Amino acid sequence: MKSIMIQNGHVVDPANQLDGEADVLIQEGKVAKLGKGLKVKADQVIDAKGQLVTPGLVDIHVHFREPGFEYKETIATGSHSAVAGGVTSVACMPNTNPPIDDQSIVHFIRAKAEKEGYCHVYPIGCISKRREGQEMAELGELKKAGAVALSDDGAPIMNAELMRRVMEYAKMLDLTVIDHCEDSHLSNEGVMHEGEASTALGLRGIPAASETVMVARNILLAEMTGAKFHAAHVSTAGSVELIRQAKKKGIHVTAETCPHYWTLSDKSIKNYNANFKMNPPLRGEEDVAAIRKGIKEGVIDCLCTDHAPHASTEKQCEFDQAAFGIVGLETLFPLAYSHLVEPGVVSLSRAVEMLTTSAARIIGIPAGTLTEGANADVAIFDVKTEREVVAKNFKSKGKNTPFNGWKLKGWAVTTIVSGEVKYQQE
Repeated sequence: MKSIMIQNGHVVDPANQLDGEADVLIQEGKVAKLGKGLKVKADQVIDAKGQLVTPGLVDIHVHFREPGFEYKETIATGSHSAVAGGVTSVACMPNTNPPIDDQSIVHFIRAKAEKEGYCHVYPIGCISKRREGQEMAELGELKKAGAVALSDDGAPIMNAELMRRVMEYAKMLDLTVIDHCEDSHLSNEGVMHEGEASTALGLRGIPAASETVMVARNILLAEMTGAKFHAAHVSTAGSVELIRQAKKKGIHVTAETCPHYWTLSDKSIKNYNANFKMNPPLRGEEDVAAIRKGIKEGVIDCLCTDHAPHASTEKQCEFDQAAFGIVGLETLFPLAYSHLVEPGVVSLSRAVEMLTTSAARIIGIPAGTLTEGANADVAIFDVKTEREVVAKNFKSKGKNTPFNGWKLKGWAVTTIVSGEVKYQQE
């Protein structure tokens, strides 16, 4: 394996409180040295002058669709999309077919990722068998096979007794419980946020309380059991406030949000374009403001994509009938840089922290740092050149994005995974 020297870049590595010009030496797939003016010969030299160098990004909420829905995405195409966005570690949700509810599926995904993947792929195991919310999955077996967290993402756990027991077991197993916080009765087959926009469009609404009541329930159960609860794709002002109060009380609660919740609102939906349909839905402007404030104040711990690719036929149809979800791996950092860092919502260092060490810590994976001896997972970004989002050029099979045509800064130039260059900007 050849050695690589990344020189003259602006290195931001929050794990080592580094924010300035430095060099990164990679040898045998590991970070060998990190510092200014390194005088060491390497097989390959990358001049990163004027560019941003960070640990490879960590996205703990993606859908790679394999097994079962390979027509939407595969581990190969999804991980290719990841490295094209500077993401070197992902945690994939278990809503596959069959779902990741036993150790054989965990083994399958790990083996497939080892053989065909471009980045590190960590499976998340199911909370319940078949994701039906009735019977607990074999949690200990899932962990033994390599599952890094537990979730039935996309399917809320309506049964509070089941969630309590899962949290008790998860605490013993030291696994984080990630919940898609939604009361399906309140959502009542809605397709967008309930408000003036849904009324004007004549579409069935999903009230903000649908998310908030389940966040509240899960916080109470986390307090009761001592388990680690992680709120997925937070979208409402009420959820942010509940998480803020829970953290003040010392409850083990963490939270994530996605770019569409800090850049778009329900008023962004025009012409019934289903690329603006996701679950949770785009919320009201007051919710967007609260999400940005939650990011600024550290109430929200990490940023992720909820990367959800679909075939074009599943999006190019009536809004009511269209699938929920958008892709996001290739635009994650550009949207964070252009709409959080540049406007001053958070510092560059804090944004990188939320996309690396904070995310890795939530599910306990060895990623998100340039510490000497760590896996050489590195991303290099161009933060000066503004480029347009061109969905048809995505490496993902899914082209379903609401950001097509947006002009953003912060595009990945080079992505290195375990010391190997896995992506180079064309």
